[in-house]
Amino acid sequence: MKLKPTLYALALFAGLALAGCGSDDKEAAAPAAAGDAATAVAPATAAAPATALPPPPQLNARSFIVIDHESGRVLAALEPDSRQEPASLTKLMTAYVVFHSLKEGRIKLGDMVTVSENAWRQAAPKLGGSAMYIEVGTQVSIENLLQGMIVQSGNDATVALAEHVAGTEATFVQMMNSFAKRLGLTGTHFTDAAGMPNPEQYITARDAATLANALIHEFPEYYKWYSQKEFTWNQITQQNRNGLLWRDPSVDGVKTGHTKSAGYCLVTSAKRDDMRLVSAVMGTDSMRAREEASAALLNYGFNFFETRRIYAAGQPLTTMRVWKGKQDEVGLTVGRDLYVTNQRGHVSSVKADFELPETLVAPLTKSKSVGKAKVVVDGQTIATYDLFPTADVPAAGFFGRAWDSLRLLFH
Repeated sequence: MKLKPTLYALALFAGLALAGCGSDDKEAAAPAAAGDAATAVAPATAAAPATALPPPPQLNARSFIVIDHESGRVLAALEPDSRQEPASLTKLMTAYVVFHSLKEGRIKLGDMVTVSENAWRQAAPKLGGSAMYIEVGTQVSIENLLQGMIVQSGNDATVALAEHVAGTEATFVQMMNSFAKRLGLTGTHFTDAAGMPNPEQYITARDAATLANALIHEFPEYYKWYSQKEFTWNQITQQNRNGLLWRDPSVDGVKTGHTKSAGYCLVTSAKRDDMRLVSAVMGTDSMRAREEASAALLNYGFNFFETRRIYAAGQPLTTMRVWKGKQDEVGLTVGRDLYVTNQRGHVSSVKADFELPETLVAPLTKSKSVGKAKVVVDGQTIATYDLFPTADVPAAGFFGRAWDSLRLLFH
């Protein structure tokens, strides 16, 4: 692969659309041709200079982070990569694995789970954890167990789900760690499904936010349960421990955690207008403290930053010559919308550098990557994405392939 200097530069203004856009900021500029060192810049006419960005809030927590859901940009952080005891934040990964099993069709929400003695014992008072209060030998639907785990943070429901999905909790934990690796959670390791204290069980604030972000993005149909304020089982009604659900109408999840050694932890997501943020606060002194810290991070992010879509999924970012194909040129695109988060009122230079092969030879399919696009904001690479053809390009006939083979000798 050769790094081509082709770029697609845009200037981004607070409240304004991008270069080449009309009044709708969902549009983006026309694609640049591969191989042309061209730069397209939006006219900088009415943009006011941004005020100085104030420092993030000072919080009494061991670590924290707040990120934008769409762009992934870190807006504020303290020791975001330090390993912390996850406590019940572990159940975010438990839910992620169960949701994947549902999506793959291996289990269904209506499936009935027989509660094992091992799962039932997780509610024992001596363990000091939360419980749904399911009874040994009874059958409970996966849907109810999920609500018992998400809303009530029930350790018994969590283990029942793990055993049903994987046969044993130990096998389920292997799945959890496999998904952690797949998501790039390099500072995370699990030893059980519920989050019991163990020196070998840890997570970072960055990984916790990344995991919650993935859960929201990949499973919106199940994420609704994280905003549920209470759940009743066995004639016992328990409230969601995320107090921000009552204090801030923009908050719609996600998970609390607490043990004596972990302190009070909270991963939170909120959406205001078209902007969603995810925060993770680790190791505060009380329930109130974790809520106040989370609220401060969310308010800081929403008040001083904004997120804009710069490319729509499927829109050509560049074009490239195709050899030995039934067409001579194809657009290249990414498989998702691309977003950039900036300080409100700040003018940013946004461009894409393309890493492309010297030649592109048919046949091509829309599902196979042919290069990379690096999104660069103010001179810093913030993300790298695979590039895909916008259309399938079948191979040309015999004579067409032969002619292009000859031309390639002199290319």
